[in-house]
Amino acid sequence: MKAVYFDKGGSADVLQYGDIPMPGNCGKNQVLVCIKAIGINPIDCKIRTSPERFPVTFPVIPGCDGAGIVETTGSQVKNFKPGDEVYFSQPGFHNRQGTYAEYALVDAGLLALKPRALSFEQAAAAPLVFITAWEALHDRARISNGQTVLIHAGAGGVGHAAIQLAKQAGAKVITTVSSEEKAKFAKRLGADLIIHYCTQDVVAEVLRWTDGNGVDIAFDTVGSEVLQSCFHCIKPYGDVVTILQSTPDTDWDEARKRNVRFSLELMLTPVLLELEYAKQHQAEILRRCAALFNENKITVEIARTFALQDAATAQRFLEQNHPAGKLVLIPN
Repeated sequence: MKAVYFDKGGSADVLQYGDIPMPGNCGKNQVLVCIKAIGINPIDCKIRTSPERFPVTFPVIPGCDGAGIVETTGSQVKNFKPGDEVYFSQPGFHNRQGTYAEYALVDAGLLALKPRALSFEQAAAAPLVFITAWEALHDRARISNGQTVLIHAGAGGVGHAAIQLAKQAGAKVITTVSSEEKAKFAKRLGADLIIHYCTQDVVAEVLRWTDGNGVDIAFDTVGSEVLQSCFHCIKPYGDVVTILQSTPDTDWDEARKRNVRFSLELMLTPVLLELEYAKQHQAEILRRCAALFNENKITVEIARTFALQDAATAQRFLEQNHPAGKLVLIPN
């Protein structure tokens, strides 16, 4: 089969495209998927840049997100059959392969049926970002109707998913963007207040809009200084969730003073730690999102598609342009 892979870490130049052996036979709880589209995420670039930080095996086939058609199933797989259209997120950890390929063996616990309303390209763009946003808002912050939520980088992959899920939960949404184009994008998704962080004081605008009270939930998708600012935007006893690691110089005084509930969100954990119940929970999130997609209550935005052999160009584009929405690879 055709695949993209690399033999050493580095820039996008290390990515190679060529023929590699097909995956072997399905394990008893695995499914072989013929990949029709592949979602690109920043974690793909992080694994390529620093593979030593992750439990990968060379040559590394990158990619977590995919959508395709079931070819064969393992002996204990009951919920899927050949011909089913599915979508999933599975990082290539612990001797698994990633999704930048024409076929992949996938843990059945991570699979969900593809939303009928979405193309394969749209479905492949959705899993990682919607799982991340769902876990952050529902599982960590326990979002509820009537709350006010601050979502940083609302035009990004996770941000654009989080805006929509927060609105579906009945929340008011404040988001930050870097351009007028991204502001229009976030507005279309339902954001109630849009802050241009390059020209406006985010903390001041949040406090102005909330009558000095702050928000119930602050969701950091950027890290470092943005995380620090969240502690000044959150109301006492509120929730701050981040998908990044805090830095050694993070000042926790304001968070402590406000008695903030602080949470980390890493959607890679189920495969990283081999937690079957957590895999099944993520599949359930995808099933619940599929219902929302099919009812046209949420959508996934694709900024641009690339051929699989142009994966290096696609990753450079992601790193340099930070587009609104998602990038997708298409196998030939």
